[in-house]
Order: sequence, then structure tokens, then C-alpha cells
Amino acid sequence: YRHIFTPKNKKEDPATMSKSTFSPGAQLNVPEDCRRTRRIIAEDPDWSLNIVPCLSNLCLQSIVKNFKEKPIYEKLTPVEKDLIQERLSPSLPLDVTASMISDGVYWKRCCEQRWELCDVSHYGHSWKRMFLERSMENIIELFIPGVTEPKTVQEMVSYCKNYIKRLDISQLLPPIKEPKKEEDEYALELASDNDYDTPSMDHFDFNILLDKLTSLEELHLVYRVKQCGMNFEWKMFEMTDRDCVSLATALKSCKTLKVTIDSSSVDKKCRLLVKNLLDHPSLRELDFSHNLIGDRGARAIGKLLSMSKLEILNLCDNDIRDPGAKALAHALSKNSTLLSLNLRLNRVRDEGGQAIGKALMNNNTLLHLHLGANEVTGLTAIALSKVLVQNNTLKCINLSCNNLGENGGKALEEAMSCNTSLTECDIRLTKVDDQIVSAINKVIWTNQSLEEKKQAQEKESRH
Repeated sequence: YRHIFTPKNKKEDPATMSKSTFSPGAQLNVPEDCRRTRRIIAEDPDWSLNIVPCLSNLCLQSIVKNFKEKPIYEKLTPVEKDLIQERLSPSLPLDVTASMISDGVYWKRCCEQRWELCDVSHYGHSWKRMFLERSMENIIELFIPGVTEPKTVQEMVSYCKNYIKRLDISQLLPPIKEPKKEEDEYALELASDNDYDTPSMDHFDFNILLDKLTSLEELHLVYRVKQCGMNFEWKMFEMTDRDCVSLATALKSCKTLKVTIDSSSVDKKCRLLVKNLLDHPSLRELDFSHNLIGDRGARAIGKLLSMSKLEILNLCDNDIRDPGAKALAHALSKNSTLLSLNLRLNRVRDEGGQAIGKALMNNNTLLHLHLGANEVTGLTAIALSKVLVQNNTLKCINLSCNNLGENGGKALEEAMSCNTSLTECDIRLTKVDDQIVSAINKVIWTNQSLEEKKQAQEKESRH
């Protein structure tokens, strides 16, 4: 635009101005005040002073962009740290973020990017703990002996050892089997079974891991391959002898463990594992469910009960019969720490059931007893009814799916009339008369209300 101004003292009437004044290229007379309204016109029509970022935001953007090479975090304010967590890339290596980035939005973004289901309540509401625990679990579950470098596990341990409290390993892969040569197959056919007692397959060696996890409290293991397809072999679902020795040594070195081994196919190896747990300083819960440990395994665990400070013991579905139940009962009569004993889906029968009832006459700590589906009859119910009259510690007893019959039901009904502590008694599918079940349930409801009042009074006294 061309702006030509007239002299200050000269004024022209637009009406008297000639047409040539408005012709193309002619000079226009514009008021002087127009100069104050001029503006710079940018090349970007959307540009505005309002979208110019603050210098502090530019600095934060630079920190995010160069975080891998020059991580800056601790010196920032809490608000600036939150902005950094919202903008950092979830793909940054753990050696940069694990020790520096605190629990928060960044770890939530990492979890949600990697897994579809993320329930942080299972991890103490800590996103960082969830990410590190599940990452370690994935490394172990995909570890192939002889192929995967142990360094991958050791490096991961150095980043997350202070955050891992629980490991839930859902599979353990065996070594890759090389195709056999014809001469090897022929030699195998000629060999006797005794020549091959040593295991042919091993799994992940926990000795490189457990003693370094200083915060580990729970370890759940399942020896299996989840997607074996047409390559199925029973050995993929078994713990070998070498696995057992390795795991036993590793468990002994882990001094913080409280809950351990929900593994498959322990059977006779149970004794070796228990031997290394006898003097474990922190073991409080043991789960050997669905392992077919049998009576010999039950005897070993009975010895563990006598020497350890176990509080919860789960031996569900282990083919334990009356000799094993008697061994457990003997240990239970002298034990003063066990709070819960689960023997569901075994075959303790009346000899084992009566032995447990007799042991409870001398036990004042057990709170929960599960004898469901154990082929016991009214004789066991009668033995336990004597306990209910005398014992004021038991809170829960489960005798479901047993043939207690009329005599067993009556004995329990009479005992419950004198009991004020039992708040749960499950006698479903026991062939007990409905009227007896109703009478027992009324006592249970009364005991529950008394327990609630007692807890409320204790709560008020604390405050």
C-alpha cells in the first residue's frame, strides 16, 4: 500500500476533488491518524501473539526431546515433573527411567501401551511396580535355557529389584530339542529305562534371580508351556530333578519370601523342596495345591509345620490319604502359628479326619479348616463336634461334599448349641437333614452378629 499524506494546513473537500485524483496510480490523501493503526502482516494467516509458547515450556520440550542423552528430572518442580511424565516416550530404555522417574502418569502410560488389561489394584496401586513386575515375568516366561542370555535377566534385576514384591510365572519353557540322528534313536531303543533316570529337560534357573530381589514376598510358579500346539509332551508340564534342586537352593537364599510355589507336578520332589524350607526365616504361606504330593509329601510338610512359622497351608487336591493326614494332625497338635489349613479334594477319610479332630483339642490357633470332599462320614463329624464344644478359636469349618449323615448332623447341631465362636459352617451336600442345617445356620448367624459387635467395640476402643 502506498500512503501519501497532505500537508497539515491544507484541507480538501472530497466533493471538489477531480476524478483524476481517484484514478489508478493517483496519490490519495489519508488522515495522519492512520499510521497508528498499521500492523505487520505475517506470512502465516493463523499466527497470533497468543500462541507463542512460554520459555519454560520450550525448556521442558527440550528436556523431553533430549531425555535419553541428558536426563533432567530431580531438580524440577512437582508441576514440571508432571508435565515431563505426560510427554516422555514410553519406549525409553529402563536404564534411563527406572531409577529416575517416580511412580505416576508415565508408568501408567507405559502399562496401558503394552497391555490391554491393567488392574493396578493388584499391585498396591503402583503403576511402576506393575510395569516392572510384569516385565520381569515376561522375560522369565520367554526364557529358553541355552538360548536366552542370562544377562537379560540380570540387567533387568538391577533396574527393578527394589520394586518387585510378587512374581506370578504362568509358564516355564524347556530347552529347544535338537532333531535326533538315526544312530541316536537306535541307541535310545537299546537303552534301558534305568539309564535315563536323570532328567532330559530343565527350565529357568531361579538362582540367578531370587537372592537379588530384596523385596520379593510372593512367588507363584507353574511348570508348563501354554501354547505347545502339536509338540505336546508330558515333560513340558513337569518339574525335573535338576529343576527341583535349583529351585530349592534359590528359595533357601531368598530371605524375604512369604508365599511360595503354586507349581505343577511336584509329587516326590516335594520332600526336597521342603527340606530347604525348614529353617526359612520369613516363610508364612505355602501353596502346594494340585500337585499330587501324596502321603510322603504330607509327612514332609508335617515336619515343616513343626519347625517353621507357617500361617497358611494349602494342600488341596494332592491325593493325601489317612497316613498323610495323621502326620499333619500330629504336627498340628504341637503347632502354634498355623491359621488356615486347606485339605479339600483329598482322601483323608475317617481315620485322617478323626486324627485332625483329636489334634484340634490341643490347638488354640487354627482359625480355618477345610475338609470338603474327603470321603469322611459321621465319625469325623462327631470328632469335630467335640472340638466345637471345647475350642473357642475356630472361626470357619468346611465339611461339604461328604457323607456325614443323620448322626453326624445331630452331633454338629448339639455342639453348635454350646459354641459362640464359629461364624461359618459349610455342610452342603452332606446328607444332613434340612431342619438340622437350619438350626446350625441360626447359631452361625447369632455368632456372626456377636463377632461384628465385638469388632465394632474394639474399633471404638482404639479411637
